[in-house]
Amino acid sequence: MTETRLAVDIYSDIACPWCFIGKRRFEKAVQALPFGEKVDVKWHAFQLDPSLPEHYEGSELDYLVKAKGMPEDQVAGMLEHVTGQAAAEGLNYDFDALRPANSFTALRLLALAKERGLGNQMKESLLSAHFEKGLDTGNKETLQAIAEQVGLAAAEAAEVLAGDKYADEVKADGTRARELGVSGVPFFILENKYGISGAQPSEVFEQALTQVWKEIGGDALQMMETSSSDGEVCGPEGCN
Repeated sequence: MTETRLAVDIYSDIACPWCFIGKRRFEKAVQALPFGEKVDVKWHAFQLDPSLPEHYEGSELDYLVKAKGMPEDQVAGMLEHVTGQAAAEGLNYDFDALRPANSFTALRLLALAKERGLGNQMKESLLSAHFEKGLDTGNKETLQAIAEQVGLAAAEAAEVLAGDKYADEVKADGTRARELGVSGVPFFILENKYGISGAQPSEVFEQALTQVWKEIGGDALQMMETSSSDGEVCGPEGCN
């Protein structure tokens, strides 16, 4: 008899502050479940701003104000809010040190890590590098060091960083997300049936996973009802 397992596909970007928070909340929910070890997570790329240069000269505040046209006081309030939400999940965001960078190369490296069974470790390291450590995730030397730290072969990582390998996979993820109607991330798909948008509280994820565990099956993707207003997302125009 085939063992029952619950598949979860997560669309996100490493430059999305709510994606890191959502990852922590989702993990907390999984850890609380008696069947948590049977939840299989697969990460998918969703690049929020393909137009961002590899190295943006300025702070995150500058980027959101100038590139996105958002009012400075609104951005400052948003960053303060998201920093507080991150701290509640044990994350130490440092937006003063953060270095805005195009995430495409990092997402290609993540695609390699997924093939080698190191997707979650790479995702964690890239998010932490970007939001907590002030590292330039658009810099190939930085990415090479991160790759080796999570256990990827140095030569394989260097090959990816030197060319355009996995570019098609990253683009395909974005195309598939749009086909599914995903407009903001993080976005969670349970058993290819239920969609959950945003960094929902852990309790919401726990309830959803329990529900799907009991009734795996179905065809069309359905949005799960959530009573929470805390399911923040980031989209191409910015984060809420």
